[in-house]
Amino acid sequence: MEQNFFEVVEARTSIRHYDASHKISEQELKDILTATAKSPSAWNLQHWHFMVFTSDEAKQRLLPIAYNQNQVTEASAVVAVLGDLEANKNVDDVYNPLVNREAMTAEVKDILAGQINRAYENDVFARDAAFTNASLAAMTLMHSSKAKGYDTCAMGGFNAKNFVEEFKVSDRYLPVMLISIGKAAKEAHQSERFDLDRLTTWL
Repeated sequence: MEQNFFEVVEARTSIRHYDASHKISEQELKDILTATAKSPSAWNLQHWHFMVFTSDEAKQRLLPIAYNQNQVTEASAVVAVLGDLEANKNVDDVYNPLVNREAMTAEVKDILAGQINRAYENDVFARDAAFTNASLAAMTLMHSSKAKGYDTCAMGGFNAKNFVEEFKVSDRYLPVMLISIGKAAKEAHQSERFDLDRLTTWL
């Protein structure tokens, strides 16, 4: 990280007006997404997939789906964060390397796989897990972007059904949010935060 983490948290705001002339490099986006992929997830199943919109043509296709929010086309990039409804299929890829280097026994892996697959028999669980874990990644993405000197805005305002149809998204994935990334053209107004006493209960 190029800034102290607490400075990043303090500085991050939701930006809706971007310098449309600024281009973000593919390597910068890869650096941000590599950090994002370090996010925690249940059972380390990594319940996320990212669709990265950088071309003008792709952003124009996304614009009406996002209810014509200007940041879609003004931002240097937009990342659609998708949640994985079938993250249980990642079990072998996640745990086999641990078994191979003897950090986990095959027996323990089989026990975990059984727990995971039983949980994923419940569609509500799968959907909740997709949203929860993909949202953890989304927050990491926003903090990583800010640490790189970029501003972001998380957008829940988009038509998920139309998104899936327009961009041929597999049934495996659930659109969770869009995140614009770019250089602010206009500073966000100062937002208020509740006092800690209002937000916490100590036991």
